[in-house]
Amino acid sequence: MVSTLLVPGYIDSEEVHHIASFLASLKKHIPYCLLAFYPQFYMNDLPATSRTLAEQCASTAQQAGLTNIKVGNMHLLK
Repeated sequence: MVSTLLVPGYIDSEEVHHIASFLASLKKHIPYCLLAFYPQFYMNDLPATSRTLAEQCASTAQQAGLTNIKVGNMHLLK
């Protein structure tokens, strides 16, 4: 399984597209998990991942060719 932490301002759908395209070139059925970010401790100045960003990134990963995509930590989405 491959996972990507969706940190707003750092990881967006463009970054996810590059990652997902590379993974799809290896194998389209690789499990890919997009994880919601929640600000805590050192990174408390950043916002939590929005539901919109998570859905946009999941759609982007699917368009890149991946077929086994999951959004994790959904309870943290704003």
